[in-house]
Amino acid sequence: MTLRTCIFDAYGTLFDVAGAARQAASTTEGQALAQSWPQLAERWRAKQLEYTWLRAITGAHTDFWQVTQDSLDWSLEALKLSGDEALRSQLLDLYRTLPAYPEVPALLQTLNDLGVRCAILSNGSLPMLEDAVNSAGIAHLLDSLISVEEAGVYKPDYAVYDLVGAHYDTNPLDVLFVSSNGWDAAGAAGYGFNTLWVNRMGVPVDRMPWRPRFISNDLTIITELLEKSDAPL
Repeated sequence: MTLRTCIFDAYGTLFDVAGAARQAASTTEGQALAQSWPQLAERWRAKQLEYTWLRAITGAHTDFWQVTQDSLDWSLEALKLSGDEALRSQLLDLYRTLPAYPEVPALLQTLNDLGVRCAILSNGSLPMLEDAVNSAGIAHLLDSLISVEEAGVYKPDYAVYDLVGAHYDTNPLDVLFVSSNGWDAAGAAGYGFNTLWVNRMGVPVDRMPWRPRFISNDLTIITELLEKSDAPL
């Protein structure tokens, strides 16, 4: 089996989820975040993921934009910043246009040039993903944007990973699944994908029954994997 399709998680993998808080802190509206933006970014992301898991477990699904707003509201209150509607609106607007990591455009172009199909499989709703890829200027480098909304449940439910086969008639062994979330990489490995965990924070591997096949601190290792694409992954 050789690499034919590369499926990327979006948030934290292609897009910097701390970007909204960091950018807001440099503006007049975000002056209250001058010292606390890292804490806001961390709490916002942690609560956002926590809410997806809780909703998946309980069957109380709602789209990722609502989850993103709910987790932001909790985080602002935790930092005693609730009630600042201008700041809240700015942060949400910035989240729709998060910056891509520096290596992303060139990597996607390389994959395209080599004939590898590239797609996103994300918790994000389709409008969120469209805003993100258009803002980053990478929409033309992606074959499709796949949202968990098609399955009605969040990762790592296998119904989400099934969406890859629904969009592409491909064997999981022909797919390289790339995520910066250890739990996502583990879930995808359990599903049967070849997985690359982009461990940007240098944290330990999650203690799960499955482990990612490849680990790197950024996305550039994919080029090395492509050089070996004539051999089984």
